[in-house]
Amino acid sequence: MLPVVALVGRPNVGKSTLFNYLTQTRDALVADYPGLTRDRQYGRVKRGGQRNFFVVDTGGIVETELGIDEQAMRQVRVALEEADLVLFLVDGRDGLNVGDEAIAAHLRRIGKPVLLAVNKLDRPGQTLAAHEFHALGLGEPHPLSASHALGIDDLLDAVRDKLPAEDPGDSADAAPGIHVAVVGRPNVGKSTLVNRMLGEERVVVFDQPGTTRDSVYIPFERQGKPYTLIDTAGIRRRGRIAETIEKFSVIKAMQAIEKAHVVVYIIDAREGVTDQDATLLGMVLEIGRGLIVGLNKWDGLAHDHKEEIRRQIDLKLGFVDFAEKYFISALHGTGVGNLFDAVEGVHAASMLDMSTARLTRLLQDVVAAHQPPLVRGRRIKLKYAHQGGSNPPTIVIHGNQTDEIPGSYKRYLGNAFREALDLHGTPVRLEFKGGENPYQGRRNPLTERQIRKRRRLIKHAKK
Repeated sequence: MLPVVALVGRPNVGKSTLFNYLTQTRDALVADYPGLTRDRQYGRVKRGGQRNFFVVDTGGIVETELGIDEQAMRQVRVALEEADLVLFLVDGRDGLNVGDEAIAAHLRRIGKPVLLAVNKLDRPGQTLAAHEFHALGLGEPHPLSASHALGIDDLLDAVRDKLPAEDPGDSADAAPGIHVAVVGRPNVGKSTLVNRMLGEERVVVFDQPGTTRDSVYIPFERQGKPYTLIDTAGIRRRGRIAETIEKFSVIKAMQAIEKAHVVVYIIDAREGVTDQDATLLGMVLEIGRGLIVGLNKWDGLAHDHKEEIRRQIDLKLGFVDFAEKYFISALHGTGVGNLFDAVEGVHAASMLDMSTARLTRLLQDVVAAHQPPLVRGRRIKLKYAHQGGSNPPTIVIHGNQTDEIPGSYKRYLGNAFREALDLHGTPVRLEFKGGENPYQGRRNPLTERQIRKRRRLIKHAKK
């Protein structure tokens, strides 16, 4: 499982800014106003290093006359419980204060590994201000500036050194065959579908949201082929998460998606496609897993209702148009058998081996059909492509001015590669590599004649 790092600290110390930088998103609201973050934000770190991890942004911990405010700690406590490492962020401009000391005392009591980071140290001379935080007794303070991306690489190295060692015998890794995670909101029929696919009652099914509290890994065989089904806890909007135990579901489901080869996302057809479904599918897309969308409880719906659900799918789920959609009934078994064939096809597409020669030919054909745009009068040139990984299929494209490629053209390339390679059910990840300009930073020396001409022009301009 990917480890979890919790960001904690007083309000307005820069936790959300650091979260957004690490995850390369804008999921956490950022403003120069304390207490803006009320709920936890979950993200996957995409910056530096080979070992990834999840990071959790928490609301600011408020210290009162009676100690740490219990209401503020309620949302932080869950993040601390599920974290493998706590990243304690303090404000280097404000200096050490009683609030930091109260939080440090609490962190020492919970017994989790803690890293101390001193934020808002924008200039090199300010790093000396970090030394006063030695008084907190949490080890060496790490100076940084989240808003200016200073010192973060050193902090990430320290974080990865502190994370628990990867366990090669992890139960999820050791489980055989294709890993299929069944994901969705609470009470949409995930456990019923798992039992139907297994042909036996292996997980608890009850007509009440929240019956499944943890991700359950179930190895089994079908027609001689090994699989591992992962039944995940339902994820609901953070504003509706009341019980402490249910708050663990979010990170458990994210870890299950990370471990899966294929995700079967279940939507309750009677309720339709909700905004929360779109958010969770965006999480699957970000992690880059093969995707199958199952519209459950389809039987018994009126014709008009079915047509409305189809319109909702086109309207709200256009960003995952590559995913295969199936209309099923987990309770009665209608359409469930087709899911196994779909899982096989999506897994094969996500693990496809693509040769450099084939990808380069495809790139040339795609570029010939629709040229990249001009940038400052110069045409972007895409030279060749090769495979950079699988699950999801990753294509690395080399050229010049690749940093200037607009998002619309990147989407065009991704869709063209997916169609040409018949990659149904899996996202395609594109990476762009630009060659270094050998003349960048070099200035041609002026000749004596050019120098005289320049002086004449300057003299003329001054008149």
